[in-house]
Amino acid sequence: MGQNHILGPGKALRAAIESDKVHSMILWGSPGVGKTTFARLLAHNQKREFFQLSAADSGIKSVRDILETARELIHRHQPSPILFLDEIHRFTKSQQDSLLGGVEKGIIILIGATTENPSFELNRALLSRCRVYHFEEMGRKDLEKILQRAVKEDPLISKHEVELRETEELILYSGGDVRKLLNALELVVDSEDREPQTTVIVTNERVASILRQKNVPYDKSGNQHYDTISAFIKSIRGSDPDAALYYLHTMISGGEDIKFICRRMIISASEDIGLANPNALLIATSCFQAATMVGLPEAAIPMSQTAIYLACSPKSNSAYLAMHRVQKAIKDNPYSSIPLHLRNAPDKLTRELGHGKNYKYPHDFPGNFVHQTYLPKDMDSMTFFVPGESPFETRMMEIFKQFRAKHKETEDK
Repeated sequence: MGQNHILGPGKALRAAIESDKVHSMILWGSPGVGKTTFARLLAHNQKREFFQLSAADSGIKSVRDILETARELIHRHQPSPILFLDEIHRFTKSQQDSLLGGVEKGIIILIGATTENPSFELNRALLSRCRVYHFEEMGRKDLEKILQRAVKEDPLISKHEVELRETEELILYSGGDVRKLLNALELVVDSEDREPQTTVIVTNERVASILRQKNVPYDKSGNQHYDTISAFIKSIRGSDPDAALYYLHTMISGGEDIKFICRRMIISASEDIGLANPNALLIATSCFQAATMVGLPEAAIPMSQTAIYLACSPKSNSAYLAMHRVQKAIKDNPYSSIPLHLRNAPDKLTRELGHGKNYKYPHDFPGNFVHQTYLPKDMDSMTFFVPGESPFETRMMEIFKQFRAKHKETEDK
């Protein structure tokens, strides 16, 4: 179900399967979108032996044992088996390297599953031998079909008479994760207080009530993940340390990745606080390092400290707005020419063309400052940075303006 962008008629992965040209691949996508199911179905379709390992509890020896078994299968004229490696991003470089020979020689068909961007988490040698396919979260139509199928065919749920009167709350809770969707449906069906043989009526109100009663934990991969981090950042932006702490510890207690939380605080330190308090970025960056060094539960201490500091800091988005202004200017003026006096002049030819000519070296002038044009000619009148009203920015710009005015007077004389 789903993944029509790669499994639909004529699409890349489907064409490879239909032409019997199955290759090693990396399946990248959120939990519960069908990566493991697809790997098992592919092995069945291709009539290949299927081996499964999890990077969380497997090492090089496990890989070598499977490679040896694969060689024996090939020796008996059987097709290369499929090795499904879950959470492949958790494999170290040396562990990933142990797969290279088997993949390159076709001894195994490697199918690695990861929730992380393979470009950042896998070494290039392994990536170059595999194709990457992105498994997308299920859309509402697919999730509806899966629910309808479950009430008719699921071995446990189909034992009951189930009427799916409303499904929005189930789908919202799932966040596109089919595993969560089916688990929630099963929970609702089994939690119904009803007479035997009576119909289970699924409504949004009933689903929400049962999920609350069962104290369903923080959802770190679906909508709650995005809603909570959004509330956390907006609480920092809104200068509410209490709310920031509440959402921070909601995420920590729910098992959220502390690196993800720390990265968001680093972004907020620049986007929302910026030049109103430049130290905020240093604090947030130090928090990332401290939290990753000590790990949980102690990491919660510097993270709490940083969340409070950011929420209580003065706010300015002047640098953030300046970034967007300059990005738009570059997009609107893609062919602006760098002034000749600023260009590099490493050889005779470039010097003859005028590169570097008339450039004024600021350190040769009083105060290490001299007036000259730096922006391209067609952009020289543009202003990207507009300081905010925070005390630091106001003082910074006052000093800068006084500095420029002083040296302009000196030059005029």
